[in-house]
Order: sequence, then C-alpha cells, then structure tokens
Amino acid sequence: MAEQELREFDVTDEQRELRAALHRFAERQHDEATLRRLVDTTDGFDRALWSRLGTELGALSLAVPEDLGGAGGTCVDQAVAAEELGAALVTGPLLGTVALAVPALVAAPAGDVRDALLAALADGSRTAALVAGLTAPYDGASAAGVTADGDRLSGTVEHVPDAGAADVLVVAAAGSDGPVLAVVDPGADGVRVQRCGSFDVTRPVARVVLDGATGTVLATGADADGALRHAFRTAGALLVAEQAGIARRLLDLTVAYAKERLQFGRPIGSFQAVKHRCADMLVAVEQARTAALHAAWAVDDPRVDDADLAVSIAQATCSETAYRVAADAVQLHGGIGFTWEHVAHLYYKRAVADALLLGSVEAHRERIAALVLDTLGDDVREPRVATG
Repeated sequence: MAEQELREFDVTDEQRELRAALHRFAERQHDEATLRRLVDTTDGFDRALWSRLGTELGALSLAVPEDLGGAGGTCVDQAVAAEELGAALVTGPLLGTVALAVPALVAAPAGDVRDALLAALADGSRTAALVAGLTAPYDGASAAGVTADGDRLSGTVEHVPDAGAADVLVVAAAGSDGPVLAVVDPGADGVRVQRCGSFDVTRPVARVVLDGATGTVLATGADADGALRHAFRTAGALLVAEQAGIARRLLDLTVAYAKERLQFGRPIGSFQAVKHRCADMLVAVEQARTAALHAAWAVDDPRVDDADLAVSIAQATCSETAYRVAADAVQLHGGIGFTWEHVAHLYYKRAVADALLLGSVEAHRERIAALVLDTLGDDVREPRVATG
C-alpha cells in the first residue's frame, strides 16, 4: 500500500464550508430560546427546520448515494456535521434517522422500497428510527428483542431514540436464518409506539411494541448483519463527533464566563485553579476531537485501520470527555450552572445520555481489549493501526 494512503485525512475546504454553514444555521435558526421551546412540543423538533437541513444545507443526505438524491459524502463529512449540530444541541431525529437508519438502509441491498425511503430521508420529508438494542455494541440481531417469522415481527424494544415522531421504523430482528432488517409503518396494526420520559429532554425516546406486525423485509442473513454492523459502526463514529462538539461548546462557554465573572474584583479566569481546570478541559477536548475524526476516517477507509477498534477507542474517550467537561462546566459556572435557566444542564444531560448509547465506556474498553489482545494468540504482534 502506498505511503500516501496511510496518512491521516485532512479536513477539506468543502468540509470547512459545511461546518460554517451549519454554525450559521444554528446561530440564526436554533438558538437557546428555540431549543427550549421545541423540547416542550409533541415531536420535540420543528419539521420545517428539519426539512431545511435536508433541502438547503444537505446535512441529512451526506451518506445517501447521489443517484438517490443524496450527496454521496464520506463518514468524515457526516462527522463534521454531527460535531457542529451537536455543539448547538440541534433537535430532531439526527441519531435515529441520520446516524442509524440511513446507514443501515445504504448498506442493505437495493430495492424499490429501500431506494424510495432513502430519497425521502435525504430531503427531510420523512424521518425514521432504528428499532434495536442500542445500549451495547452490536452483537447480532438477537440483542434486538424482536423476532421475525417471515414478515411478521414480534417483540418489545425499550428506549428507542426518535421513535415517537418517526414516519417509518427500521426494525432489526432475529429470524430463523439469522438477522432480519425490515421496515414497518408505525401506524400499522400490531405496532405501538409509547413515548417515554427521558433524562435528556432534547432527545426523546419511546418504547416500541410489535405484536405480529407486518413489515417489509429488506435484508436477511449476512446482508442484514452487514447492514446493521455498518449502521452501528457509523452511528458510533457520529455519536462521538457529537460528544466532541458538546465538549467544545461547553469549553467555549466556560472560558467566556471565566473572563467576565468577577470575584474579589478580578475575573475568575485569572485564578490559577480555574486556569488549570480550563487547560485540562482544552487538552481533553482536543484529544476527543482527534479521536472522533480518526474514527470517522477509519470507517471510510478500513484498509488502513481497524474501524471497529477506532470507533470503540473514540467512544471510550469521547464519552468520558463529554461527561467530565460537562461536569466541570457546571461547577465552574458556580450557582447559575446548576439552575434550569442556564443551558449547561441541557448539555450535561445530553453528555450523560450519550455515554449510555451504543455501549458504555466500560463495554468499549472490554471490546478494545478483545480486538487488540484476544486476537493476538501466540504470535504476539502490534495491532494494525494507522501510523500518520
């Protein structure tokens, strides 16, 4: 393999423009007041703004092939968008639709139902949620809690992000011949979607009950397994990018507050203890952003790095960083940081909730150990990772 193929990616001018466009969108259309208003609505997001993300900004179609109305972008493109949207806590089914359902559909075999659904998800005219067990790394559809008997689906899945307002459910099930991937109309007979309370009010969850519901099967066996593995791998890369964006925004808010908050006639940022805490936050944020972008790059080009290993390293790193930075931001803001009136608590709750999605820090450390150590055997050698 040529040396240039082993080099780390560079963020392109187009990706910088995408980041800037999404930053402007969030500043003008999704400020804190809008965020607080939307979390109290039935759907939890503004469908008009969601459509604009798809049609005007193209942020929903980055992973969708061009022949289906998408941008045909890379996972790094998606990670750049996820970081910026996460930094602003932009509401909407970003996790359910963009990070999980779309990658699963992209990796599934082509077909009329799949192609039409991808086109609708790309322009924001429809939303989706992946009905699967999302509290641990993917380990086969048996963890989904749903069984398939032909096109009949039965089972219950708790805490499904974005399912309450989804126009279509993409269901992972266990069939007689292995995993099954199917799409289900949430309004069909035998389907109950029950909205639940969520610690993170900016990302609603629901309980999905399937009682012999009829679904359209898109993939079975190895095809379904490959689609679900790709979905979880991509979602992991985008989730850590979101966590990195949250940590970066909280660092910016904390540094700005430390410059203007006076104590004993001086900005609190002039005190050594606060300086050191902010410096530690900065180091952690930069490490998290690097790990997140590296994971996205590895998903794009698994030839030069182990994508599953890179994603697990990033998830273990970014989950811990987002939580610690959020906790420090609340403390460094003093009394106001603990109140409902300050936005820090919304970021803190998102950081806590994100750390439980797609596997805890401990679960990913176990996975890292398995990928690196358990596969070495007697022939001890260094794990395959990128060098530059």
